[in-house]
Amino acid sequence: MISVLIPTFNSERVLVPTLSALVPGSAEGLLREVILVDGGSTDGTEKIADAAGCEFRRGRGSEDECLQTAASAARGEWLLMLEPSCVLEEGWTREVGKFVEGAERAEQASICAAVFRLTIDDYGFAPRVKEIAAMVRLALTGRPSPQQGLLISKPLFAARGRRARRIVMLRTRVLLPA
Repeated sequence: MISVLIPTFNSERVLVPTLSALVPGSAEGLLREVILVDGGSTDGTEKIADAAGCEFRRGRGSEDECLQTAASAARGEWLLMLEPSCVLEEGWTREVGKFVEGAERAEQASICAAVFRLTIDDYGFAPRVKEIAAMVRLALTGRPSPQQGLLISKPLFAARGRRARRIVMLRTRVLLPA
């Protein structure tokens, strides 16, 4: 159903929590595969991918070009793009499944995508400003922050890249380390 695409570059230290948060999606049959698109890592990123049972692809070109290449090879009808340091909140599978089912039933998959609410794991005023800035960016430009993740149908991504006519903000949060 869903293929997860994670662009990586020397992401060994931050990747394990991200992949751990995806386990419930695999257990529930929501995730079809996890593909790491690597930009030339020199650390143990490939070993982490192998140990976690992820597909590891070396990318060429910009991050967008690498994601397009991986997306065309993905087997899922929906793509979930995550940064390697982002951790999805518990219960994300229920909301993602509901969104996908609703978009397909309403025949909105060709125009609609979804993002998570960004939460930065730190105290103080500055992290809250960054969270608000991500929401404002989405409202003004229609483009989510890469750290918010993006759930998009494969045909829509092939046609428009990371831009969708309508982007829904899910209630589930994605946690970004400080």
